[in-house]
Amino acid sequence: MVRFLLARPIAVFMTFLALMVFSFIVLRMLPISLLPPIDVPQIVVKVNYPNASPEAIEQNVLSNIREELITLNGLEEMDSKAGSEVGTIRLTFDYATQMELAYIDVNEKIDRITNSLPEGLTRPEVIRINTSDIPVARVQVIPKEGVDEIEVSLLAENVLKKRIEQLPGVSLVDINGKKERIITVEPNESAIRALGMSQQNVIAAIQAGNSELPGVSVKDGQFRYYLRLATRVDTPRDIESLPVSAPSGAIVPLGRLAKVSYQAKEMLGYHLFGENEALVITVHKQAAAKMNELIPELKAAIELFREDYPQVDFDLTQDQSNLLNAAISNLQTSLLFGGIFAFGVLFLFMKNYRLPLIIGVSLPSSLLISFLVFYFFDISINIISLSGLALGIGMLIDNSIIVLDNITRKREAGLSLFESCVAGVDEVMSALISSVLTTLSVFVPLVFLSGISGALFFDQAVAVAAILSVSLAVAFILLPMLYFIFFSRSKKVDDGQEGAFFQKIMGLYEKGYALIFGHRKLAIGIFAILIPLGLGISLILDSEGLPQIEKLDATLEVDWNEPISATENRDRVTVLMKALSGQYQKAEADVGVRQFLLFDGENSIQQSLLYFLFATVEEKDQMLANLGSYLDENYPEANYTLGDAPNAFDQLFNSALPYYEVRWKDLTSKEPVSEEKMDPWLSQFPVPDWERGPGLQKEASVVFSLRADRLATYQIAVDQVQEQLSRLFGTFTISDIRRFGEVTPIRLKESDSRFEDLLRTTQIGTSDSTYYTLGEFVDYRYEDHYKYVTADKGGIFQSVFVTTLNPDQYNADFIRWGADRNLGVSMVGQYFKDQENIRQLIGILLISILLLYFILAAQFESFIQPLIVVLTLPLGIGGAFLVLLLAGSSLNVMSAIGLVVMLGIMVNDAILKIDTINRLRKEYVESPEVSANEALEMAIHRAGQIRLKPILMTSITTILALIPIIFSSGLGADLQRPLVYSVLGGLTIGTLTALYFVPLAYWFFVSKKKLKEG
Repeated sequence: MVRFLLARPIAVFMTFLALMVFSFIVLRMLPISLLPPIDVPQIVVKVNYPNASPEAIEQNVLSNIREELITLNGLEEMDSKAGSEVGTIRLTFDYATQMELAYIDVNEKIDRITNSLPEGLTRPEVIRINTSDIPVARVQVIPKEGVDEIEVSLLAENVLKKRIEQLPGVSLVDINGKKERIITVEPNESAIRALGMSQQNVIAAIQAGNSELPGVSVKDGQFRYYLRLATRVDTPRDIESLPVSAPSGAIVPLGRLAKVSYQAKEMLGYHLFGENEALVITVHKQAAAKMNELIPELKAAIELFREDYPQVDFDLTQDQSNLLNAAISNLQTSLLFGGIFAFGVLFLFMKNYRLPLIIGVSLPSSLLISFLVFYFFDISINIISLSGLALGIGMLIDNSIIVLDNITRKREAGLSLFESCVAGVDEVMSALISSVLTTLSVFVPLVFLSGISGALFFDQAVAVAAILSVSLAVAFILLPMLYFIFFSRSKKVDDGQEGAFFQKIMGLYEKGYALIFGHRKLAIGIFAILIPLGLGISLILDSEGLPQIEKLDATLEVDWNEPISATENRDRVTVLMKALSGQYQKAEADVGVRQFLLFDGENSIQQSLLYFLFATVEEKDQMLANLGSYLDENYPEANYTLGDAPNAFDQLFNSALPYYEVRWKDLTSKEPVSEEKMDPWLSQFPVPDWERGPGLQKEASVVFSLRADRLATYQIAVDQVQEQLSRLFGTFTISDIRRFGEVTPIRLKESDSRFEDLLRTTQIGTSDSTYYTLGEFVDYRYEDHYKYVTADKGGIFQSVFVTTLNPDQYNADFIRWGADRNLGVSMVGQYFKDQENIRQLIGILLISILLLYFILAAQFESFIQPLIVVLTLPLGIGGAFLVLLLAGSSLNVMSAIGLVVMLGIMVNDAILKIDTINRLRKEYVESPEVSANEALEMAIHRAGQIRLKPILMTSITTILALIPIIFSSGLGADLQRPLVYSVLGGLTIGTLTALYFVPLAYWFFVSKKKLKEG
């Protein structure tokens, strides 16, 4: 094939040129995003039930929805949580489930049971979770002093939101912190009673004045007109002019009985930017959009907003494109330094400027053509696929060096230029194909990991397979053609004499070879000891998901653990911001209930999430310490969590599951166990280290009870008292004004007085116009009750989070504790997911090693020789672990990727070394003057000399290209550093392994059998 293609260099060159042109066009069409558009198999159902207790939400709403949804296809887990006014159900599906169909199915089932839900309940929201739901940036909208905040809310909703939605690549715009205008009616009780009326007269007058005649029309000859009542109100002035009839027959304007005005609707949540109230607009990108084009468009739009709306300030925060820019920057750095160091090393070893130029052409062309594969597999350019390309670049340089070195040796051996190119490629073709297949055999099976890890590895596996496959085509076709073109006019052929630099290296290698083969048994024994020692280092290494990144931002999650209002929550956060003023660059906070459509977390008035951005890490650490002290001193009841601000990786990988949760259900009542029973039982829990789960957390509440005896004595109807209570304490909506989609509620104004005072001062009338205070018919008491009601597929449960080490050893104790109290106990949590993932990973790695073995057995036609390659792997892994330990790094996703890169290069070197030994041995055995034993010794020695240069060049170019990352700073360098440590450690040991362990193991494990056959 190579001979055929080299005979047609123009056709080959034009074909590659056409491929590169098409690849460049495709590259401009590929979507660029932070993460692949993964379908996270979760759906959240949210229920908003104003003025309802957790028990009412569970019994009347969530239990009905769970019963309907339990038959969903692919449903693995279903957990629900009912709190005050809010309930959520989180559905987790198998990863094979088509989430588009599951989303439709959930909506259909909820529509089916809508009629059985409480009257007046708004339809439950169904939220589908996707990686594209993670906002790419947040736009802060801050009203300037004196500007009406409600007008700014209307500006954000009706103008800014729509203008941002029109930007190319934007899929959704979400807003939090909006303020709405309502009309409040504040009755004048003394005036109403003086005229012998009640609040009901005022309410009835407003309802009558705002009534409509929907669908009513009159005919006037050939015309038909739809009727609109002239009494319909639009403004507070219209309402105040409505007539109210007194029992005496007098007609009184409503304005004399009540004060009507525009006011801001009571907020259940706020957004703060710094110490000021603001709005935040989160921007979400389309799956096919390019993030690196979207963010500049968004910044340009914000500049226009500043000019168009000078009464408002704007700012951009939490820009997630920084991670993507870091990945692209790292790839560019790898290419740049890879090219520079490859040039330097090749020039140092080969003394010819043409060879580095050939690699300089082949490297970017391979990378560019790889994007064609991205297009056909519908893969976007994201951090995961870019890391796959970065993996393949090391192998790409490796293949190029090996092919060029082999062609050069053939030419030095006296073959013509054309024959050197053909023979040089043919000789290493099968070994290079095997090395690529073995690399893929180690990597591709990771795609079959369950969960999100497997979904993410798909992009990476395709990227690695793409660049390795293209690199083979380039190495076998383009490189020899370029070599032929570059050297076709050069009549001078090198005499084969190496430069002084390489001769010194060869001398060192020969000394090492003599030492190793002079003490063969001792050397193989040392290698045998190093294998378990190196692998054992993993036991003392820390493990984590992602490496520790030097972040300049942090978050504070606070649950004040008190029944405070949203206004008090806002005031506390504002005071906290003022106390820390000057210690941060930017700060924002989502206080109380969040208005985001896509928010799938827990909405609570008592909670807040604060975000801080700092100039330096030192300032961040100092401020977090001050923050903790401030909260401990001023709010000892508060529960808070300080930590790094989550990026898109954290939001994707973090699990909602607790680490280890012990759940129990009452087998008799199927209700939460009462506090009187539960507290003594918890004091006897088998382990001391535990925390209360949501179903055991308590909060203070006020319980009203009606005095039926007094109501009967004074002949007051129960519903009359209940209605008065709902007007007094609830959000009582009299009517709504609807204009072109804008809805303005008309509500009774809620009093700011304490409820005890209201019960003492509010009066209720009887049929004989006698008035009594409401407090005479209502008793109240304070009591603690459960804050949440939690349930799963099997019904209501309560739980504790176990924080002790190795909680799995207490399983029998947990079950025995529950059985003694007639409780059904089960254990769930991330602990079990991690155990399952580890078992899967071990199984997949074993399959990978088997695949590697089978490929090599087919390549070498031997069952023994592949074992030599397999035995080199633990030596390289041990070297990687050693460097990670010395550098203070950990086992994480990035260091694991580095291991794969390193193993790919190590396997490549070992395969080529064994292939060269086998080929030379056959040549030497054919000579009658050489015995089988001598042929073996000569083949091992000569193969070491031949492969020394390419092994050193590939290792040195890879190591030198990665070293600058160690001394770099920033987000990208922090992510890549563990990968670099793995590659450096593995290749340093791996190079020695390829040089000495492979020939030594070959002599021990292969030679005796061959000698007997010989």
